[in-house]
Amino acid sequence: MTRLRDIRAQFLGYFEGNDHEVVASSPLVPKDDPTLLFTNAGMVQFKNVFTGAEKRANPRAVSSQKCVRAGGKHNDLDNVGYTARHHTFFEMLGNFSFGDYFKEEAIHHAWTLVTKDFALPKDRLLVTVYADDDDAAALWKKIAGLPEERIIRIATSDNFWMMGDTGPCGPCSEIFFDHGEHIPGGPPGSADEDGDRFIEIWNLVFMQFDQQADGSRRALPKPSIDTGMGLERVAAVLQGKHNNYEIDLFANLIAAGEEALKVKAQGDALASHRVIADHLRATSFLIADGVTPSNEGRGYVLRRIMRRAMRHAHILGATEPVIYTLAPVLAAEMGDAFPELNRALPVIEETLRGEEERFQRTLGRGLTLLEEAIEQLPEGAALPGETAFKLYDTYGFPLDLTQDALRAKGLSVDEAGFNTAMERQRAEARAHWQGSGDAAGDAVWFAVRDVTGSTQFLGYSELSAKGAIKAIVADGGMQESLTDGSRAELVFDRTPFYAESGGQVGDTGEIRFAGGARFVVEDVKKRAGDVFAHIGALEGGAIKTGDEAELLVDAQRRDRTRSNHSATHLMHSALRNVLGPHVAQKGSYVGPDRLRFDFSHGRALSPSDIAAIEAEVNAVVRQNDETETSESTPDEAIAKGALALFGEKYGDRVRVLTIGQKPGEPDKAYSVELCGGTHVRRTGDIALFKIVGESAVSAGVRRVEALTGEAAREYLEQQAGIAKAAADTLKVPVSELEKRLAALVDERRKLEKELSDAKTKLAMGGGGGAAPAAVETIGNLKFTGRIVEGVGGKELRSLVDAARAEMGSGIAAFVGINDGKAAIAVGVTDDLAGSAADAVALVRAGSAAIGGKGGGGRPDFAQAGGPDASKGEEALEAIRAVLAGKG
Repeated sequence: MTRLRDIRAQFLGYFEGNDHEVVASSPLVPKDDPTLLFTNAGMVQFKNVFTGAEKRANPRAVSSQKCVRAGGKHNDLDNVGYTARHHTFFEMLGNFSFGDYFKEEAIHHAWTLVTKDFALPKDRLLVTVYADDDDAAALWKKIAGLPEERIIRIATSDNFWMMGDTGPCGPCSEIFFDHGEHIPGGPPGSADEDGDRFIEIWNLVFMQFDQQADGSRRALPKPSIDTGMGLERVAAVLQGKHNNYEIDLFANLIAAGEEALKVKAQGDALASHRVIADHLRATSFLIADGVTPSNEGRGYVLRRIMRRAMRHAHILGATEPVIYTLAPVLAAEMGDAFPELNRALPVIEETLRGEEERFQRTLGRGLTLLEEAIEQLPEGAALPGETAFKLYDTYGFPLDLTQDALRAKGLSVDEAGFNTAMERQRAEARAHWQGSGDAAGDAVWFAVRDVTGSTQFLGYSELSAKGAIKAIVADGGMQESLTDGSRAELVFDRTPFYAESGGQVGDTGEIRFAGGARFVVEDVKKRAGDVFAHIGALEGGAIKTGDEAELLVDAQRRDRTRSNHSATHLMHSALRNVLGPHVAQKGSYVGPDRLRFDFSHGRALSPSDIAAIEAEVNAVVRQNDETETSESTPDEAIAKGALALFGEKYGDRVRVLTIGQKPGEPDKAYSVELCGGTHVRRTGDIALFKIVGESAVSAGVRRVEALTGEAAREYLEQQAGIAKAAADTLKVPVSELEKRLAALVDERRKLEKELSDAKTKLAMGGGGGAAPAAVETIGNLKFTGRIVEGVGGKELRSLVDAARAEMGSGIAAFVGINDGKAAIAVGVTDDLAGSAADAVALVRAGSAAIGGKGGGGRPDFAQAGGPDASKGEEALEAIRAVLAGKG
């Protein structure tokens, strides 16, 4: 059997042998295309080449591109696991010609590879061409010898590819494989083309026109080729399978799932095993490319995929996290072609495990609510949108997960009702993708690069240099000159200014011209990849293209910035040493004022963690060793142990930074990373490192903020002053301040507890002559409601608990009036929670009366607040009204 990895290698090898450059897959997160959620085709990384904005040294390329289609326009998520060929993640094999060869050679390569190298029988193949593409039809006859009846002309847009409403476009030609008469379905273009007999395995796009805004098409001066072959599809054909999930890769992943879950992939369990195997691939690759589960954007799509897999694991009987244990199997299967899987494996496992634990905590209650809601549905009715929204809002069930659970029962969801509820809570449920940025102006900067070439960066060793203006960009285009007071972006042939990159801010400073003109540099950005744009305003005089100038970086600001950048590298190593190898960078900020580092980790750092990290970093700082930089290929550097950012696509040559010695192992470096930033010459230049903040960014991602050098010293001095002032106030030495404060806090807690108990006793009628709260019956539900003066929100919980215990079964609501404001708490006994009565819905009804904005909690207990203390009785009446509708 031809294995999937061998098919991939054979495809790449064929085109490499025909003068194509093998280009590594780009990350799943498109770096230069904010219109895309994820990379979804092989041509994405070459988009600027096809439009002519960017040029490549080699006009031929071949790649195996990792793709995800699970959000936005291309969304296959709902079908995955239930069909033979839908996936969230897939590989697209493709060969590309950028104005080099065209239709004849593309068809020749495709036919040769498919029939000779892959040895597919010619009589099982047929092709489609666009209806009026006579050239392609003639070439298929000439090259492949196909008869007229096996060259099918398609007149629809299915066989005409367009990049967008305007821009490059052209006809397609698709190769289909005939699986045989025993499988239902007709050829493409026929009435039963949707059957499974004829399967497309390769699409050749002949990019030959430029679509105009008026609907007309102009011939491109250099027609190009873009092809796409689904690796999983062609593997199924070559392995004699009709279902992608039966190829060797999925068979091995599913076998591992069977072993882990102790359930065979057969009968009703088959679809669940397929979902888990597919989603394991998608989630692992997304995490390896730097995506983190969250409630918005790409992170939300990742979480949806994760939770769908986790629900199917639950269907198969999993009660503990299990999917994370399958990640090493995937890495063993695909890590040779995609080494980022091996590098990121600890991060993948930790992220999956953490998300599974979070989901397990809410899954049971959510599924119980769903089952109860289904039982109450009239025959043929859809699940109410409000119920689906509650599952999302309270239990973290994405809509498609609820739909997936209902599909097996032949039920659907009222999507309109769900969307209405979502709109009502948009601030809490930001579920829709928003573009990551504005790509406008890219064409201008690629045009600038054609004129200027790349900028020579001198800033690793120089803080001043002479250079000549190569381009002036202002008012959206290139200008020949600039006058006093004008803002612009200047491009020089060479510069000591660092351009913002890798989390490090751009340099500031000034540029001096002969004659007194001075350009104040406020920031520096990289444009079109390697053009340094100096952003600022001209003061005094005028300048023009070609003028020479002296470029001066703000040296003090640069020193502080590189101190913080080098400390960031040391902290990254310390985090991995103290917390574990799952720690991976998720973002950073390095400026002159401070450093910030986001990283993957599932819990808050303890004081002992922070102390250990600070101790390690400062120990390396005190070594005062010289930092070392070298250049190599990315693969060579990573093979030698250098850390690389997940999701980053590096160039052919990278800069490798080595800092410090590993304590106790002087022959081993402390930190080795790929980095193009500026850094200290010796670790001692950092002087001092101090962590000043630690917080959560999102689930599984933490943030540390720190200071170095003089800023760290000033911070410590300030903290010492605060401690001394507090100790003087309490009349104790600083060494005893912690003990004295702990005693005061403990004493305050006791007093607060005594006060709260006294207030509760009075409110419940246990003292002061107050009458106990009356119990009334609304419908068939017992209810007690009361307004209590001088009681805040924190103290209402004990009142509710006491009332519920006294009733046994029923609903308790208390409105506390304190300092002119109102707080409301509602409790529902366990036998009624979520079905007969929902505390969240009740508290929200009461909250509206007192001017609140919703409130929240669980089905058995919820709280809210509001500014109108005079409407306490109206709040209780609102709750009674909801219960009357229930009863």
